[in-house]
Formats: sequence, C-alpha cells, structure tokens
Amino acid sequence: MKYFTLLFISSILTFAQGLNLEQALELVKRQNLEIKAAEYEVQSASLSLDMANAQDYGQLDFVQNISRSNDAGNVFGFKLTSREATFGDFGFSDFSLSNPNILNVQPHDLNYPDSRNFFQSKLVYKLPVYSGNKITAYQNMAKEMRKISILDKEEQLNTKIYETRKSYFDMALLEGSLKNLHIILTNIQRLETVTNEMIIEGYAKKIDLLEIQSKKANVERIIAELASNKELLYHYLSFLLNQDVEEISTPQYDLLTPQISTQDILQNSIDIKKAMTALKIRENILVAEKSRYLPMIGALAEMQTADDSFLGDANDHKSYTIGMQLTWNIFNGGSDSAAIEKAQVQRLKMQTQTELSRQGIALQVKEIQTKIKTAEDKIKNLKIELQLAREIYDNYEGRYKEQLSSMNDVIIKQSSWLEKVLQLLQAENERNKQIFVLERLALIQGNK
Repeated sequence: MKYFTLLFISSILTFAQGLNLEQALELVKRQNLEIKAAEYEVQSASLSLDMANAQDYGQLDFVQNISRSNDAGNVFGFKLTSREATFGDFGFSDFSLSNPNILNVQPHDLNYPDSRNFFQSKLVYKLPVYSGNKITAYQNMAKEMRKISILDKEEQLNTKIYETRKSYFDMALLEGSLKNLHIILTNIQRLETVTNEMIIEGYAKKIDLLEIQSKKANVERIIAELASNKELLYHYLSFLLNQDVEEISTPQYDLLTPQISTQDILQNSIDIKKAMTALKIRENILVAEKSRYLPMIGALAEMQTADDSFLGDANDHKSYTIGMQLTWNIFNGGSDSAAIEKAQVQRLKMQTQTELSRQGIALQVKEIQTKIKTAEDKIKNLKIELQLAREIYDNYEGRYKEQLSSMNDVIIKQSSWLEKVLQLLQAENERNKQIFVLERLALIQGNK
C-alpha cells in the first residue's frame, strides 16, 4: 500500500513538473499520426509482397456455365460434354438404306434439335511452371519495396524524434534567454525608478527618463516575441504528440556533441540504404525485361461435370483435362531489346545516384561538423563577452547614480548587454540545430 501511495504521489509530482523529454519521446513513437501513416504503408507493402508470392501457388477457379440453346452445334456439343450423345442425335431416323440419295438426306433431328439446358460445373487450376525468372524478379521487387517502406517509417520516426528533441532544447534556450531578458528588464525598471527620483531632485533630465522607457519598451517587445515563440512551440509539440501539451520540463544540461565518424554515418544513412534498395529494384527490373527472350511455360488441370440440370448425374458425367502450354515470342520488332537496354541504362543511372548520395552525405557531415565547431567557439567567446557586458553595465549604472556618466552611456552599455544575450541565443540555436541534424543522419535517437 505504501508503494502505491508513493507511486501515486510521484506521478502527481511528475505531472505538476510538466512532460519531460523522455516521456515526450515515448508518446511521439506511439501517437504521432505521421508515424502511424508510415506503419500503414509498411502493412500495405507487406500485403503486396504476399500477393506477389502467391503466384508460386497457381490459381484455382470454379466456373459455372448455365446455358439454353436450340442451336444444332450447341445442343450436340452439350450432349457430348455431358456424355449423353446417341446415334439418334445424328438423325438416323431419317436414314433409309433403300433410298438411292441417302447421302443427300438432311437429318431433321440433327439440324433442328429441341432446346436444351446446359449446366457445366468445373474446377480449373493454372500454374506457371517457368516464366524466365519474371515472377521471381517481381517477387524480389515487392520485397525491396517493402524494405523501402520500412526505411520510410524509420526515417519518419527519426524525423519526429529529431523534431521533438529540438523543440525541447529550443524551449530550454528560450527560457534561458527570457531569464536574462527579465534580469535586464528588472535593471531597467530599477534604473527608471532611480532616474525619476533624480529628476525630482534636479540631478537628471526628462530626456534621460524617455531614453530608459524607450529601451524598456524594446526589451518588453523582445520578451513578448520570445513568449510567442514559446506558445508556438507548445502548439507544435501538441501536434507532434497528438495531444494537448501545456507544460513541459525542459532539459537542464548542455547538448553534447555526438562522437561519430563519417564512415559510421554512411553505414547507417537511411538515404543511402534507400538508394541501394532502389538499385536492387532496378536490377530485378532488368531481369524481368530479359525474360522477354525466354519462353513461358504453364500447366493446366481441369475437372468438370455437365448435365441438363445442375450437378445432374455428376459422377457419371465428369471428365478431366490436363496439359501444358509453351509460348515463346520470336520477334517483336526490336522492342524487346530496346526495353532491355532501357532497363540497363536505368540501372546504371541508379548506381551513379547511389554513389552521388554517398558523396553528398559525406560532404554534408563535414559541413555540419565544421558549423558545430564554429558555433562552439562563438558560444565560448560570447559567454565571456556577455559576462563582461553585464559587469560593464553594472559599473556604468553605478557611475550614473553618482553622476559620473550620462544616461546615454548607460543605455549604450545596456544595449550591448542585450545584444550579447541575443547573439548567444542565436549561436546556441545554431549549434543545437546542427547537432540534431548530425544525430538525424547518424540515426541517434532518444534522450541524450
């Protein structure tokens, strides 16, 4: 009982603190609509593969023919099929051996039969025995298409994790910047109070107060913009997680630079895997096109029964047919060779695109790593400059109170402090963005 009580209290505290990054990542994996859509694509591709593999088992059809006719050929054929033909059906009742023109007699029973019903029930089984590897090639293509759909789902999952993590760290940067801006605003408000007092005592001018109020309005405008950005981030997180998000627990640590080589990224790259899979599809298309020069062999097995009533005397009237058929296209005006050449060119094109994708990603990795290093150096210097700008502002604020510097000097130093805050925010945003892109390429997921 004590355990469940502690668990309940812990869940309440977690909820009160807001959704943390680890919880958000679990929710996005389960609830994101785009990931669910990608999963349906995987299921669809799996069913397409099942359909392709089903061709190995042939096709069994039940055929039921129902007819009525008084056509001489049809009626006689109906009787033969149902094994009920008699010599009388040939019109023997009209034959007379004493008639010297017997060969010119038109048998009435054969030419003008009575109308007859025909019920034919049969099972037909067709099996492709040899297709010049065409069926196998189509099955392999379906298998590779399923791999692409799985890679698409993996890419979608990786993208949503990337976007969720980036949103959390963007929120952390916004809150850090807002904290600095509120410190600046508090200092401006304090300076505004001091200036009002100095105006009353005659030690300051009204223009000094107007300069402070103008700077305060500028800081308040920036704070309002960042607050709007926070609200937009919450809306975007709600979209990603497919539920309302009103409060989160932001990460309280710096984002670590992933230590991963270019070769590792190339091995794990989804884009390269998709390109290589597409190359296999092109190779199978070439195999399928080459089958144009090869024969097609199919087997047939048929079992039937026929009568003038449905399934009448079915056992006595049953029959079967078995056989094989070979078809071989000998000449097609050169279109077969053109189709094969076209498939060969498309395969070579895909090989080139695969290598181009590999080189492009390698170049992208180097660019990202350079941008991360540049941003880190910039952040290191800006933190020092920010600390110095704040100390200089505090110094000038004190000097102003002692009437040793002008309000204009104080405003300039305060503007420099504000500029460093915004520059640091921009640099940290750029560093995080490049780290997230690198992790996305390397398929590094989860809460780091």
